[in-house]
Amino acid sequence: MGSYESAKFLLSFCIVILAGTMRLRSWLLTCSSAVCFSTSDDTTTPPPETPTISPKFLLSDTSSSSDSPGSSSSTSQDTNYSSLQSNLSLQTLPSVPSLQKLSPETINLSVTTFSLTSLKPCSAHVHFLAVHGNLLYAAFGNEIKVFDVTDYTHLDTFNSKDSSSGSVKSVNFCKGKVFTAHQDCKIRVWQLKPNKQHKLVAVLPTVKDRLRRSILPKNYVKVRRHKKRLWIEHNDAVSGLAVNKGLMCSVSWDKYLKVWRTSDYRCIESIKAHDDAISAVVVSVDGTIYTGSADRRIKVWTRPEGEGRYALIATLEKHKSAVNALALNSDGSVLFSGACDRSILVWEREDSANHMVVTGALRGHSKAILCLINFSDLLFSGSADRTVRVWQRGHDGRYCCLTVLDGHLKPVKSLVAVAVADGGVSGGGGGAIKVFSGSFDGEIKVRQVVISSLNSPETVDLLKWNS
Repeated sequence: MGSYESAKFLLSFCIVILAGTMRLRSWLLTCSSAVCFSTSDDTTTPPPETPTISPKFLLSDTSSSSDSPGSSSSTSQDTNYSSLQSNLSLQTLPSVPSLQKLSPETINLSVTTFSLTSLKPCSAHVHFLAVHGNLLYAAFGNEIKVFDVTDYTHLDTFNSKDSSSGSVKSVNFCKGKVFTAHQDCKIRVWQLKPNKQHKLVAVLPTVKDRLRRSILPKNYVKVRRHKKRLWIEHNDAVSGLAVNKGLMCSVSWDKYLKVWRTSDYRCIESIKAHDDAISAVVVSVDGTIYTGSADRRIKVWTRPEGEGRYALIATLEKHKSAVNALALNSDGSVLFSGACDRSILVWEREDSANHMVVTGALRGHSKAILCLINFSDLLFSGSADRTVRVWQRGHDGRYCCLTVLDGHLKPVKSLVAVAVADGGVSGGGGGAIKVFSGSFDGEIKVRQVVISSLNSPETVDLLKWNS
């Protein structure tokens, strides 16, 4: 009996030691996870379940519900912004060669920046910026505010009474109309009146189009168990718009790409384009559509000759995390893509192919790329690291980071640029550009970037004036 008691005691002792070891291991794993996913503000969030994070958690300060689109709250804004901060420093792409091998002096350029002003009409996050003529459109939450780009006068605020529409994700223009994409799954069309005020003229899909399609059962698609919708309707936030030659493309977190006629506002095509939420869309001058998604892929769509529908012609796969932004150069021969892996990939069209191949990466941002614009021969990138970088392509295909614009307190979500009529630089192979950057801090910073040749007399005078 004594040996039995001893064995029982020894077994109990071993179980206690084993349980303590397991608790210690669990505690160490928790500490490690907290370190890996801590934010810049020393707050911690649990690690993501997968490397691919849906934009509804990464890129928005509000979350949309499939049951009640457009619902939002300040609590969800703070929660999703924390998710953005904790998940936007994913791994970069070591396998893609760097194209950033030049300095401004190497390409004989001088870069000077001036801070012009700052616009902060309200406390809401800036979701999107767009310029049309001499008007700046800025989406603050569900409101769109309009400013004069020259003297920054506030001219109009529209959609302010419809808070149920959720935040505005994109703004685009066609034939005097303003198209806005919303979190409530809808696209709204506005008419710009002579007094610079805006009047709502349509909500897409229109009531007429819905009634016409609702008669036939084949026009309904299953969006989830026990729920169907018309195929012309988006089922989640509309995240991007692109317009080209009388057609408008819309993409959504519902994974669909839809094509609309701007003349009668009818949806003419709907494509299940990706396996996860779509966050970016651009259209080339030849009508080729590029879509970027949280599934880490960029897909290329075009209408084959003699065909009436778009077809997938290529899938571009190099990013290791969600693709957030796309931009094309003026002739559509170069595509830029930005993702949560902190890299900007440069894709160029091959002579022997009808699609793009990656040529290299632009690195420098320390967190996710959230927005890209191509203006003239310059690329502007905005990031969750709260900075804007300006890139210039050299003659040999290599790139130079001309300057870094900082000052924002939170991630830079949107960028636009306009040429300055009298930039003070003439004949020296340069010019002046006014850059607007919108951030989750609710502020639009306006800066002027002057780029000129080092050999021009204007540059010499400018350097003397700054010294």
